[in-house]
Amino acid sequence: MTDTGRTVVANIALSLDGRVRGTNGEYDMGWILPHAVSDVAREHMVRVTGPATTALLGRKNFQGFGGYWPTVAQDPAADPRDRAFAQWLDTVEKVVLSTTLTEPGWTNARVVDAPAPEVVKELRSQEGGDIIVLASSSVIVALLEADEVDRLSVTLCPELVGGGPRLFGDGLPATSWTLTDLSTTDSGAICLLYDRVRA
Repeated sequence: MTDTGRTVVANIALSLDGRVRGTNGEYDMGWILPHAVSDVAREHMVRVTGPATTALLGRKNFQGFGGYWPTVAQDPAADPRDRAFAQWLDTVEKVVLSTTLTEPGWTNARVVDAPAPEVVKELRSQEGGDIIVLASSSVIVALLEADEVDRLSVTLCPELVGGGPRLFGDGLPATSWTLTDLSTTDSGAICLLYDRVRA
């Protein structure tokens, strides 16, 4: 954290073998769904996003979220925690990292064509709450490489996916983390919060 006190939180779901998605393309994440809709996982998501005033997303996640969550925000039949998250996502500042997107088409969203660490350093210099990266693995990896992540929020799903990209590949700098929160879901997933240990 810097003098503004802004914490950078990386939020992601992983399989037991460390995958962010499977072998059948960028949207092969169906194995996450049974664990994401549990009571504990929903409460974890509301708790993690609550202090954040900025959401940082890659283009693909931004477009995927934008195609789903705005309708949930207005759906009285939706789970109240899903609706709370959707309403938060509607109103929060959304910074989209993209070299191709020009018009975000979502309230309070802006597109930035710059490396993730540079964007985070600029955001850290401004007043505000937490800066949360929502499931954008390429953004999270870039920030881990630059040591710009203060908190890891990981939902560890009890699934062996067997292939596909991993979040933690070789070449990341060695860092230390301390466990600050842990909760388990009825589905067997574990919601973990780790804070970066800095000298």
